[in-house]
Amino acid sequence: MFRNWRIGSVNGALLAAYFIPAWTLVAFSIMVAPVHGLYERPSVAVALFLSDNLQMAGMSTVRAAWLLALGRLTVVAFFAIYLALLCIPLTRRNGGSDEALGIALGIGSLISFASMVMASRVGEMAALRLHATELLLLLGAAIVLVIERPEAAPQAAQAPVKAPAPLALEQAELLHNR
Repeated sequence: MFRNWRIGSVNGALLAAYFIPAWTLVAFSIMVAPVHGLYERPSVAVALFLSDNLQMAGMSTVRAAWLLALGRLTVVAFFAIYLALLCIPLTRRNGGSDEALGIALGIGSLISFASMVMASRVGEMAALRLHATELLLLLGAAIVLVIERPEAAPQAAQAPVKAPAPLALEQAELLHNR
């Protein structure tokens, strides 16, 4: 059963096993109570940066929180699509699920990098460690995805070439007679 699994497939599945529940809970807590959810540990750096540096009002902070939740849910959705495509053996072997994983890694890296920069600007060290760890996980998976290419499809077997028929009257075969 596990003979045709690539390292990138296993790595992506492990990443999805972490990011789907972790980011879904964060996104739903932001959707239920935007300001309270934004000031929880995974998003506190974004909240402090928005309030301190951008001086956003209440409704603008709520909109920014919903935008962050939407971005996190988008990453979760692409990881879920990746896991669904990973269950199909032919798609897994030829790398058809790598596109969904690439999109999830790209958007997730962007969110984690921006959150890490915001955490470093406001001096929130616990959030900085969290976002740096998530960013390193995502970048490591992206490197494995780029380096490891899917196996090439087998070439179709060609029909054997038949030997030419014997020449009539024992004529010599010249190049211009072909």
